Amino acid sequence: MAEETDEPGDRRDDPRQPIELKVEYKRINTFFADYTKNISRGGTFIKTGRPLPVGTEFVFKLFVPNLEQPLAIHGEVQWVVSESEAQAMGPDGEPGMGIRFVYREGDDRATIARTVERLMVDSLGARLYTKLMDETRGR
Repeated sequence: MAEETDEPGDRRDDPRQPIELKVEYKRINTFFADYTKNISRGGTFIKTGRPLPVGTEFVFKLFVPNLEQPLAIHGEVQWVVSESEAQAMGPDGEPGMGIRFVYREGDDRATIARTVERLMVDSLGARLYTKLMDETRGR
C-alpha cells in the first residue's frame, strides 16, 4: 500500500491507492473507455494503450460505485508510460497516463475530493488511511 509512494522517481504529490474504476473520455471525436489503476486526491493513472500527449487537458467521467452519475473531472496528462516502457517494467508494468486533476470555475472540488477520499478509505480502511495521510502531511 504505502509502497506505491516509496518508489524511486515517483512523480506524485499525494499517496495513491490501487483501485480500478471505469473512465470514459473523448478526444477528437473518438470516445475511449479505460480503467484507473490508482487514485489520489490530486490525480489518477489511467491504464490505456492509447495515451494522450503530455500536456493534454480533457474532461473524463469517473464511474464510482454507489453514485448515480459519474463524476466529470478536468484532467491534464502529466506523464505517459508507453507499451514498450511498460514491458520493460516487468509483469507489473502497465501502459497509460498519469493525470493531474485540474479544477475550473464551477467544478465541484469538494465533491470530487470527498469521493476520492471515500474511495481511498474503502480501499485501505479508515485507520490505515488516516495513518498514511498523517505521514504524508509530516505529522
